Amino acid sequence: MKKKVSVGVTVLLVFFAALLTFQITYLTLSVRHKAELREAYEDVARFDKLLEVDELYRALYVEEIDDGALMDGILEGYVLGSGDRYGAYYDAESFQSYMESLNGDMQGIGVNVIYNSEYGGIEILNVMPNSPALEAGVKPGDLIVYVGEEMESVAELGYYGALTKLQGKAGTTAVFTVARGKNYEEFVSFSIPRGYITEQSVMYRVYALDASVGVIRITGFDRATPEQFTGAVNDLRAQGCTRLVIDVRNNPGGELSAICSVLDFLLPEGPVIRTIDRDGNEETIYYSDRQALDMPMAVLVNGSTASAGELFCSALQDYEKAVIVGTQTYGKGSMQSIRELSDGSGLVVTYRYYCPPYSDNYDGVGVTPDILVELDPAAADKTIYRITDEEDNQLRAAVAALG
Repeated sequence: MKKKVSVGVTVLLVFFAALLTFQITYLTLSVRHKAELREAYEDVARFDKLLEVDELYRALYVEEIDDGALMDGILEGYVLGSGDRYGAYYDAESFQSYMESLNGDMQGIGVNVIYNSEYGGIEILNVMPNSPALEAGVKPGDLIVYVGEEMESVAELGYYGALTKLQGKAGTTAVFTVARGKNYEEFVSFSIPRGYITEQSVMYRVYALDASVGVIRITGFDRATPEQFTGAVNDLRAQGCTRLVIDVRNNPGGELSAICSVLDFLLPEGPVIRTIDRDGNEETIYYSDRQALDMPMAVLVNGSTASAGELFCSALQDYEKAVIVGTQTYGKGSMQSIRELSDGSGLVVTYRYYCPPYSDNYDGVGVTPDILVELDPAAADKTIYRITDEEDNQLRAAVAALG
């Protein structure tokens, strides 16, 4: 019978092999190579504490250790400890689900979320139409504070640890508790069966108070968004609309290629997005062609407009193609690289900042609207899908700005 070698023993063997190699070769190498080897030795030595903990656990822990789960936990902890607010480690199954969501194929309860660092919870930005969450009564602005049957704290689990417990396949159940109200004083518990969700990231209609205005809501940017968006514009024009209001309130962002394709449809020839790496090097990574949509446009934003949603409004603002209406946006101006690891798991790493075509990066600051308008309190208490055109004072302000 083969004897199983622990993670700790394996790492320890590598450590001693590296140490022995270091000692043998150090005597015969140049000064430069000696310095490189000293640095390599220090890289190995930084894991001493991990090895110490691993040894103690394997000697003392009363339960059997699952090495696969242990490694997943170590990797999740690495990302958390790095300080990367938007970084994430996914096991193979979760990574597959994550990639499917970028394609617009989803299983779950149907919400868009973002981390609320002030309260240490998961804030619900958006509840998708015809979703299990909407049917159950989940509302935008709800703050998920506990997840799972054991009521584990989101603040203690961390954003991605808690998110993993919320995600799952159709037919399983998501259990969580939200805090809601002005001061999050009300607590509501949910047990929602997950389902299959066909994500329609673009919804549109003719404005109820003026048939010349088309209203397009983009709930997020995925690979299906550009086709859905151009289809919406063409249909509204066919219905006689000559002006557009594009609503990206509660839009948490999404895939970069999708946002660039939508902006290419709207903008004249020129840069769309600039990026800055950690060394301060700047690069323009996407340009628009000469064709641009020739319609008066206004864009609605709020404090939950984030990431690619912010790039969308700031790019239109830079080209003076649209008037921006609403409140200061969230302030996420960083890019994440998605990498599949050798075993099918995945890593999301923040690796660049991105900037609008001409204006400054807005990470931690947000984008300031041209016209600042707070949503009326009566409307703010409703889910955004149930606010009527007559109740939506921000939408009225956007229509007025079109002239």
